[in-house]
Amino acid sequence: MYCMEPTPASVLTQLRKGTVDFCVLACLRSGPAYGLEIADRLRQDKVLFDSDGTLYPLLSRLRQQGWVTTTLEPSPVGPPRRYYRLTQSGEAALKVFIETWGRFAADVTTTIEDHS
Repeated sequence: MYCMEPTPASVLTQLRKGTVDFCVLACLRSGPAYGLEIADRLRQDKVLFDSDGTLYPLLSRLRQQGWVTTTLEPSPVGPPRRYYRLTQSGEAALKVFIETWGRFAADVTTTIEDHS
């Protein structure tokens, strides 16, 4: 059996899979934003987000789930921009994530520290 050694990049990929959707929702709590603004917010420390190519499918998925809505609005330069807004359903989903995340992160930290 072939066993691949984990790398920091592969571990980050796995961690992002369950959390980036909710980080996008958190970015929208402060108000509507278009895709590039969201990407810039997520890219601040280059851990949460590293590829624009994954953002738009994620935003589409959030829209299909009813967690965000979109509107096209004029841009001061170039074509109109699609702005994403958090819905009540998205706010509720984010609230559940935040409540759950604290316990999850604490349990992971405790497990790692207890078995080091």
